[in-house]
Amino acid sequence: MAARREQTESMVAESNSTPRPADAETVPGDHPTGVAALVRLALVLVDRTGRIAQWSRAAEELFGHRAEVAHDRPASGLLPAVEPFGAPGPATGPVLRRRCDALDTLAALTATGRPWAGQMAVIDREEHLRDVLWWAYPLPDPPGGLLALAADARPLRTAGPRLALGERLLPFAATPPARGGFHRLGAALTPPGRLRAGLLPADQLAGLLPAGSADRRALLLDVLDQAGLPALRLDPATVLPVLPADPQASAAHAAAGLGRRYPTAQQRAARVGPPPQPEQSSPAARTVRGRPSSPLPTQREAAERSAAQPTGAPAGVPSPTTPAPTTPAPTTPGPTTLSQAVPSPTGGGAAIEPAAVEPPATGHPARHADQAPPAHAPSDAEGGPPGRLGSFLTNGQAGEQLALLNEVGGKVGTTLDLGFTAHELCKVLVPRVADFACVDLVDGLISDSELPVARPDDDTMLRRVALVYNETSGAWDHVLAEGSLVSMPRRTPPGMALQLNQPVLVPVVSADVAVDYAIALGGARLAPVVTGRSMLVVPLSARGTVLGILKLLRLPDRAPFDESDAATLKELAVRAALSLDNARLHRAEARVATTLQRSMIPTRPPQIPGVQIAHRYLPGDPKAEVGGDWFDAIQLPGSRVALVVGDVMGHGLHSAAAMGRFRTAMQTLAALDLPPGQLLRHLDNLAHKLGDDHLATCLYAVYDPINRTCELASAGHVPPVLVHPDGSGELLEIPAGAPIGVGGVPFVAKTIDVSDGSMLVLCTDGLVEVRGGDIGAGLAALCGNLIDPRQSPEQACDVVLKRLHSDDRKDDVALLVARFDGVAPSEVATWDLTVDHREVRRARSLVREQLAGWHLEALSDITELLVSELVTNAVRVARDRVQLQLIRVDKLLVEVSDDNHNLPSLEPAEQLGETGRGLTLVTKLAERWGTARKAVGKVVWFELPLPHACRPGPAPVRG
Repeated sequence: MAARREQTESMVAESNSTPRPADAETVPGDHPTGVAALVRLALVLVDRTGRIAQWSRAAEELFGHRAEVAHDRPASGLLPAVEPFGAPGPATGPVLRRRCDALDTLAALTATGRPWAGQMAVIDREEHLRDVLWWAYPLPDPPGGLLALAADARPLRTAGPRLALGERLLPFAATPPARGGFHRLGAALTPPGRLRAGLLPADQLAGLLPAGSADRRALLLDVLDQAGLPALRLDPATVLPVLPADPQASAAHAAAGLGRRYPTAQQRAARVGPPPQPEQSSPAARTVRGRPSSPLPTQREAAERSAAQPTGAPAGVPSPTTPAPTTPAPTTPGPTTLSQAVPSPTGGGAAIEPAAVEPPATGHPARHADQAPPAHAPSDAEGGPPGRLGSFLTNGQAGEQLALLNEVGGKVGTTLDLGFTAHELCKVLVPRVADFACVDLVDGLISDSELPVARPDDDTMLRRVALVYNETSGAWDHVLAEGSLVSMPRRTPPGMALQLNQPVLVPVVSADVAVDYAIALGGARLAPVVTGRSMLVVPLSARGTVLGILKLLRLPDRAPFDESDAATLKELAVRAALSLDNARLHRAEARVATTLQRSMIPTRPPQIPGVQIAHRYLPGDPKAEVGGDWFDAIQLPGSRVALVVGDVMGHGLHSAAAMGRFRTAMQTLAALDLPPGQLLRHLDNLAHKLGDDHLATCLYAVYDPINRTCELASAGHVPPVLVHPDGSGELLEIPAGAPIGVGGVPFVAKTIDVSDGSMLVLCTDGLVEVRGGDIGAGLAALCGNLIDPRQSPEQACDVVLKRLHSDDRKDDVALLVARFDGVAPSEVATWDLTVDHREVRRARSLVREQLAGWHLEALSDITELLVSELVTNAVRVARDRVQLQLIRVDKLLVEVSDDNHNLPSLEPAEQLGETGRGLTLVTKLAERWGTARKAVGKVVWFELPLPHACRPGPAPVRG
């Protein structure tokens, strides 16, 4: 407790926040009661159809996907993730946890109607693995769906969360020796009813929720309050409730003290008196690094006009006795300078005029010998540190300029990673050239594969990809973090540089320019953050496209930027932009390949009654997402499931493309419900049509959970292993056949009986084959007591990979484990019907009685109606057999089979017609429905969700 008290005292001592004035009015509920953590929360709302209905600005910054791209698209597949562990912790290094989809996993974790809080690593749009803390809430019907809140775990674990202590915002940070002690921080939930009890402010949480009616927001707040509000678990005994943080709140508090820590030239002059005049300065003070220097012409002219201006005249308006200055026309393109000499045409802010720059042979503007340095820039002779005070780039230091350009060429662009290249550029410039450097790139260039056609405008969104600052020059907590999105209008220096594709120089940021720039950053309250600083914004343009901007800042204790700096840094930016564009092109190509590869393998096993499935995939090449191995689990009529594992011979993208073709063909043939031997024969014929270079081994198995049988056929593949309920493993002897693509060899199937609780292990040779060894050794280990049948398939996959797989293997590994649980006979009802129209009435009666026995009377009316329509259609076309089957699992599955192979089709019914409405009713009333061919005839099926009280409890989630 004493250590905790000392830590709290140190937090209060380190605070850089500003308390509210004593006379300010405090509104009840305006501030949290006690202590709460302020966290930047991203919100994702998924509707009951599985589509994204809300994607907040914080979600854009955290995951990289823009709201217009994510909105109204299927949630599944948008956020690849790594399956969460039970205990929180950073996801580092290669892990054997399987890849999954973040939103699908959250939906499964909340399927019981309870919220879930924990950590799940997500792969963002930039293909970076992010540790994310999640709070997921299932929404009741109506409207149904899923509400997910997320926060970036990395900054919370490195620096700790910010705290709301009454009216002060204090950083929750340990003392420097103990810094980094938040690695065990995780997500949690508060006890229910905190809002109703008034312990937390409802207005702050309501501001985070999606826009809508007051009743809808009240409903969402009530759901969160009853389930438990988001919280952070700092240690087993400390849980802090979470409040959404305003991203600009810390900047507003930091801005209040910036004038004290970094005074502007005007503030400093008011404290120490007027600076010495140039003619009174010593010769040493008149030069900087051996060259004459002076303020910029625009600065000097503004100072002269200010001195001659009558008292009380508005700033920036010429005196009646002073002629208005004239600006010479630029002879060559140069940096645009923000001048305070001419009023803004919009009535506010500084006017913008091009600087008259006539570069000599060195490429920099000439200076006059009688120009004095700025008063706030002491020379080296006065003891100023070299390279710290005074201008960095001068006419007399062409060699130093060349050294800087050479350093950029050698240190920038060493990799093809876009973010790393941007960081390299900023690190070269800080603190050598500036105190602060950041790279903001056009967000559309990062997300879209094609370059935008339109030029950047006021609505163009920029994403901060790199940020470097001089830590010795003070705190920079007010700066927007990497990943932040911002739009810069043309009236701001960054917006002007972006839209004009020219450098913009602001020697000293005036109050007018600071207000416009601060509004673009998030609010006029940030104006003190940039007032009095020197700013240079250089566009990053390559191959005719403006990629973004490079922004540089110098604090007031350093000489401001000038045209010489702008000319040199413009050349530097051109070279750096080419490296950034090369990284962008490489990433676009890699993204295309990754998207293609990920679409070829499933991310989450299907939920099929009577069988539990888990799979793993490990590519042989760590840089690739997938190779030539594949696996699949396909649901068939009658609650049956087809299990597939295959291996295309070869490696690389060519094998992956061939694998994609085989997998698609396998799914199409499986939908025809062909026997395993016939299916492999059709696949072999298809391989011959694709070309001679398409060879693959394949194993195809069909499990029937009602009859408890498994039929298997192999095309030269590694035989599977059946683990019996007692733990003994059996290597199944199946006719091997020949690989797909060889041709001329029959594929013979084998049917075996399986007991409930047994496991079937299917894998590729990359798991059991050791280079220089025998494949039999790996199969023998797999048949040993390696798998405990009491384990879940997920645990079995982890055990197999841990025991048999090693990092030195270069072949792909595909592993699929299926646990056969079967469907209890009491959950299945089957009737054979004669081909007679009177059987329709009997079918309705049978369904009514069976549903009453299952206590599903609530589904009786809809089920009887749909069964009546399907049996009527079957009796009309069948020759001598019709079958009706009901299966109760996690849903009600109804199947009507007949011996006619022609599949029915959904066609528009006539408005006054008496027939043709059967399938239309099925489409409107059933949750899912479909048709499939069988070995003899066809089957038409539909599904109805069970009432919530009748649903069986799901299996516990094991981490």
